[in-house]
Amino acid sequence: MVTEFIRTLYDYSAWANQRILDTAAQLSPEQFLAKVGASFDSVRDTLVHIMGAQWIWLSRWQGVSPRALPRPEHFPDLGAIQARWDEIERDTQAFVSALDDARLAQVIAYTNTRGEPFAYPLWQLMTHQVNHATQHRSEVAVMLIQFGHSPGGLDLLVYFDLRKAR
Repeated sequence: MVTEFIRTLYDYSAWANQRILDTAAQLSPEQFLAKVGASFDSVRDTLVHIMGAQWIWLSRWQGVSPRALPRPEHFPDLGAIQARWDEIERDTQAFVSALDDARLAQVIAYTNTRGEPFAYPLWQLMTHQVNHATQHRSEVAVMLIQFGHSPGGLDLLVYFDLRKAR
């Protein structure tokens, strides 16, 4: 049951990420980089953070502890973000598809970007990553709405309803 829950969360998160990216494609380059921020200055900076966090957590689950997140200035436009995120998403989905309950129960030790050691069961880390992305997707949604482009509902039940309708 835990495995199916995690797979569902990661399918939902990929759907919600793409919904945000598709909406961000409607922004002008000036809007994309405008300092309107919440946790991060701009739509671009927040998207890079969400993408980078997904990458860093996946790396940690695979035994590597990167010392830094990707930098927003390395992603000048949405196309650059989408291209890199597509790779991360493929790697994430491959990782998720190989999971079972025993693997999800394993404790994963890692070192954060400040060099501090932590260890948690994999299922907790994976749930955290989706929750973290949800927070920042919400911030991007507000920025997009301020520019007149709503991504629509991003709730988990909206995802379930749309999936059921397929």
